[in-house]
Amino acid sequence: MEMTEPQVWVFMGLFATFAFTTLGIISSSFTRTLRAEIGRVESSVDAVRSELRTEIGSVRSELRTEIGSVRTELGGLRTEMNARFDAVGTRIDHLDRDVAALTRRVMGE
Repeated sequence: MEMTEPQVWVFMGLFATFAFTTLGIISSSFTRTLRAEIGRVESSVDAVRSELRTEIGSVRSELRTEIGSVRTELGGLRTEMNARFDAVGTRIDHLDRDVAALTRRVMGE
């Protein structure tokens, strides 16, 4: 059976219509799938971002507590060291006085 020229053109038009319709369905399906996956990725990123903010806030508060503790401890150490330096200064003053007395005694001044 031989086809006439109009039948060939109709057949080509039907095939082109079928091809373009298939491409349209596939591209719209791909677009929908892609948008859904991007939405999932965005929600995952938001969840991770929120978890990181919580963790960073926790670390900040722990660091503030630790820094406050170190400041308190250093303040106590400073007070203790000042007391020790004052005691050493008093001993040096007494040592200076004692050496001056010994020098006067030995040298006879």
